Amino acid sequence: MAVATDLPSDMSDDQRAITEMVRQFADEQILPNAEHYDHEDLFPEPIVEQMKELGLFGVTIPEEYGGMGLDLTTYAMIVEELSRGWISISGVINTHFIGSYLLMKFGSEEQKQKYLPRMATGEIRAAFSLSEPELGSDVQAIKTSAKKGEDGKYEINGQKMWVTNGLMSSLVFVLVKTDPDAQPRHKGFTCFIAEKEGGVSENTGEYAGLNVPPKIKKLGYKGVESTELVFDGYRCPAENILGGEDAGLNRGFAQMMDALEVGRVNVAARGVGIAQRALELALRYSQERKTFGKPIAEHQAIQFKLADMATQVDAARLLTLRAARLKDAGERSDLEAGMAKLFASEAGRFCVEECFRIHGGYGYSKEYEIERLYRDAPLLLIGEGTSEIQRMVIGRKLLQRHKL
Repeated sequence: MAVATDLPSDMSDDQRAITEMVRQFADEQILPNAEHYDHEDLFPEPIVEQMKELGLFGVTIPEEYGGMGLDLTTYAMIVEELSRGWISISGVINTHFIGSYLLMKFGSEEQKQKYLPRMATGEIRAAFSLSEPELGSDVQAIKTSAKKGEDGKYEINGQKMWVTNGLMSSLVFVLVKTDPDAQPRHKGFTCFIAEKEGGVSENTGEYAGLNVPPKIKKLGYKGVESTELVFDGYRCPAENILGGEDAGLNRGFAQMMDALEVGRVNVAARGVGIAQRALELALRYSQERKTFGKPIAEHQAIQFKLADMATQVDAARLLTLRAARLKDAGERSDLEAGMAKLFASEAGRFCVEECFRIHGGYGYSKEYEIERLYRDAPLLLIGEGTSEIQRMVIGRKLLQRHKL
């Protein structure tokens, strides 16, 4: 067992209890099995089933809908522990969490009653879809469109990209263009709740026209699937517009940007988790490996690396918790969430690379866990906006808040 740090001292009793439970779950169920699922690129179904039993799919869903009703701060702590085990496991619930957040904040009461209880148990899982093959970070360049037919249903056509849980999900919160002439462009987008059959590549019957091509082969972040989604004449009822047609039509862009704010907090928490694990592995290996007659941990060069890693882990965790607590307090946290995502994802990359260097040649071997972390960490530099996009967001928000 690697050396693990103590939990933060400012946790509430409830936060400490659930975080300790998730850490034990990671130690006993995720870490011993992650290498197998990563190597085979297999969906970790047994682990996901245990997550259902622990209630992890309903962490932030209110108790009245069958969830735990916990806040974003506690969720971030849980995500850190899951990511410490394997970031692919956190990916299984992260897009699901964003879907439940969208429903809780913008959904109609009918939509909440219909979906949230089954989402809380993990019976149905959600995906979240913005990206397309050609748009990259320019969300307003979305081409996937929806047009209302004579029967009142909207026909969706287009292609989406990089959808985590794209195959296994039963709901996809998808942003599409509904008013091509809108100016500015962002006022012409709508978020639809697209229903599909979980685990099915080519949907039929009432879900016909929504197909899932084979999963994308990736450097890391294996086990959990990342897919394209192809909408080809998919018919979606008007009541599946997020919030209902009257409240939600052409308001999807603002809804999705709000969701990205909390999404950036959970990506930051994932960065903290992988950085924490890299620090643990480095602390263990540096005390076990000997050179020149003594453990390499006694060499000053290694101690400097450990010091920098530990400092970045702590700083990333504090930034992440600050952003989460601001959101929980009902305050705007776009600037803080951007800072947390930027710093924590870069800290994750830094700590993993330093741990890799400390392992020397063994770090390049699949016999050591750090090899998997080295392939997983780069994902966090891209998801929910690249580091360059985060800097743009931070710069703009700083100028808005301090306008002369």
